[in-house]
Amino acid sequence: MQKISKIAVLTSGGDAPGMNPCIRAVVRTAIYNGLKVVGVRQGYKGLIENDMYEMDKRSVSNILNLGGTILKTARCLPFKEDEGMVTAYQHLKEHGIDALVVIGGDGTFTGALRFSKKYPDIAVIGVPGTIDNDLCGSTYTLGFDTATNTVIEAIDKIRDTADAHDRLFFIEVMGRDSGAIALRAGISCGAEAILLPEKQTAIDDLIRNLKDGSSNKKSSSIVIVAEGDKNGGVYDVAKAVQKEVKDYDIKVTILGHLQRGGSPSSFDRILGSRLGYAAVNALIAGETQKMVGLQANHILLTSLEEALNHHEFKLEADLLEMVDILSI
Repeated sequence: MQKISKIAVLTSGGDAPGMNPCIRAVVRTAIYNGLKVVGVRQGYKGLIENDMYEMDKRSVSNILNLGGTILKTARCLPFKEDEGMVTAYQHLKEHGIDALVVIGGDGTFTGALRFSKKYPDIAVIGVPGTIDNDLCGSTYTLGFDTATNTVIEAIDKIRDTADAHDRLFFIEVMGRDSGAIALRAGISCGAEAILLPEKQTAIDDLIRNLKDGSSNKKSSSIVIVAEGDKNGGVYDVAKAVQKEVKDYDIKVTILGHLQRGGSPSSFDRILGSRLGYAAVNALIAGETQKMVGLQANHILLTSLEEALNHHEFKLEADLLEMVDILSI
């Protein structure tokens, strides 16, 4: 078992509410256990550019309520190349760093796994930080709860104006490969239809359901479209429906990056704290190439390979079944 003395922590890829509570937990748990901590700015880019700084307990004061990430984040193509990894490794060794906590999603974990296999003397633990909620080994990922609540709040406001004007709103939410936000927000807001990447919805079926709603005197309707839906995007869907559904004034809203921002929910603050604490303890125990995740309200370890196995990730069957029933 490799004894570690200095940990680096970084956030990579898309930002997610809850990253700051996680950073705070990593720093303070490490210091409590007599370890030194280095913060890496802008993810893997910071490793390559040697943009790191020593952190202490006060470095993470008053950040629990902040969205985004105090370490900043970036997507780093050079880290995908061997040359970029060599440079990152050299900088870690120069700083005497022997362990790495990476907070991010599938792209972050893919890079972390490849780096760890190339340089096994640097122990690596991943923390699932992505609003998409699409990593195996954790029922919820950091930021998902906050992002979903942000979407719900926006849709509730749109519903008010939809009702006032007898309008049909098509609302696009984030989820290129995962419909987790769309599914939960749609059920929470009583959407008439939810279009997901995981489930092919024929435009003809959507049109028939909307016509049925109109004939049953529905004065407004909300259709949630995940950005990765296979029908070509929210504008294409709205255009196809407009040709056949004449009773509604149709509007399109893309919620965009507002879904990433905002103060993290209580759930994400606690989850971030639990995962950061567990990540440091896993490193102390000699673990590497693992992800800490929430399963049945327990923090458990999953291999990075398994965490990245998207074929095993599935939306809840009961939620999928109830969509059509509850929208009648």
